[in-house]
Amino acid sequence: MRVMLAEDGALFRQGLTRLLEESGFTVAAAVGDAPSLLAAVRDDPPDVAIVDVRMPPGFRLEGMDAALRIRAGHPHVGVLVLSHHIEAQHAVRLLGDDPRRVGYLLKDRIAEMSELADALTRIVAGGAVVDPALVAPLMGRGRAGGPLARLSERELQVLALMAEGRTNQSICRSLTLSPKTVETHVRNIFRRLRLPDTGDDHRRVLAVLSYLRS
Repeated sequence: MRVMLAEDGALFRQGLTRLLEESGFTVAAAVGDAPSLLAAVRDDPPDVAIVDVRMPPGFRLEGMDAALRIRAGHPHVGVLVLSHHIEAQHAVRLLGDDPRRVGYLLKDRIAEMSELADALTRIVAGGAVVDPALVAPLMGRGRAGGPLARLSERELQVLALMAEGRTNQSICRSLTLSPKTVETHVRNIFRRLRLPDTGDDHRRVLAVLSYLRS
């Protein structure tokens, strides 16, 4: 898998580059600002780009803006945005109307290389990766006086894991449930929320996240 990395902190950038390469990824470019990333993606699109939210020169949202431009101009390039803080409005903006090949994680989440590798693999496969710390406030906001109030506590737990991009198998492991039980909960969630049960994991993530954004 070919990865491009945009991170202004030289030590963090070098360390992450080394970890990625040791884990079998090819780091095609590791740059310190958004314009350099955009130029690298334009010249030789990677499988996925890892982008810090705030980057030079203004340290505002240059990284997020670059991620959105990559998504618009190179839809087959996956994008993983990293942030120091939970910023729901930025995550929702990134997910847009088509949360495929995209992810939003807190930097603290990538302390374990296995978690980062799993996120990149899921993104390149067409999935969405959302930090669990972001799913919780979205769930709370959506439930207040809304259709989520129709769900049981267990169904809410399953929905939260679905919103993170988890497969049924992963939900089984997380909640210690049988596959048949998880399948029943998923069907009930779609029925109660009037969401299309297509049987496609990526489409269900799209449906769930679209609902939570509302």
